[in-house]
Amino acid sequence: MESLIGQATAKAAPAGGSDLVRDGTLQSFGQDVIEASSQVPVIVDFWATWCAPCRQLGPAREKAVIEAKGKVRLVKVDVDRYPEIAQQFRVQSLPAVYAVRDGAPIDGFVGALPEAQVKAFVSRLAELADGGGSGLDEVLASAAEALARGDFVAAEGIYGEILGVEPDHVVALMGLARVALDRADYGLVEDLLARVPEAAAGQAEVAAVRSALALAREADQVGDLQGLLDRLAADPDDHAARFDLALGLIGQNRRAEAVDQLLDIVKRARKWNDDAARLQLLKLFEACGFDDPVSIDGRRRLSTLLFA
Repeated sequence: MESLIGQATAKAAPAGGSDLVRDGTLQSFGQDVIEASSQVPVIVDFWATWCAPCRQLGPAREKAVIEAKGKVRLVKVDVDRYPEIAQQFRVQSLPAVYAVRDGAPIDGFVGALPEAQVKAFVSRLAELADGGGSGLDEVLASAAEALARGDFVAAEGIYGEILGVEPDHVVALMGLARVALDRADYGLVEDLLARVPEAAAGQAEVAAVRSALALAREADQVGDLQGLLDRLAADPDDHAARFDLALGLIGQNRRAEAVDQLLDIVKRARKWNDDAARLQLLKLFEACGFDDPVSIDGRRRLSTLLFA
């Protein structure tokens, strides 16, 4: 977004009769969003005239912003008129809403939400403007939701803001590590793990990221999955091929399918390769988090196999 800052040479006229709600332009974006977000959170709403959900969302988010009484601002960007801005935010569908603070996205959502959820979204941002620590749990929840839906740009912005205030915040460090894992930036993951205070080194999320990093590196060593599938078609008891297939599936974030393959090895030959399939399952459950639905189902099925 730095390229947009230099283009801030004019100011957009207020939209809807309120200085809190503006129509964004390429020329005003730097001033109305990048610079203004150093004072309060700025919501950037990407829309188009042909987008029906955009028209549905519009009144609710404008009302919520005005009711926040200056703690949040809104800039509306017509993607047909200013595609350059949409490209900077990697907008793929409409409506797309991002919250920007200190020049970086910290939260957001896609689609038309019910009015109550829009109001809650704006209220959460208003808490940030107040500088209150009571909203930290909600901010962390927003980051986790962004990770879950694959919005790594928003998640990175939220975690980065938290770390700007609390450099040793373990959850934020590991959240940022999850973003780095998605980008296969393993060096950054290691750096973030090294920043974890010694007293927190044994926390579950830290262990989860370590396991996820180990699995990601193993998965990178797996070649073409079709060749492994061909080997299994010829010999279903080719446990090495099935084990590598599971790793490859993990690398493609197809975790449930990977669990199926590893459980199949346990079922066919539990002690194969020094119990490798069971141990890999435990590593995968730890990497996913033991409360993840894939982990819960996989652990139940593994217990059934082991204690049947």
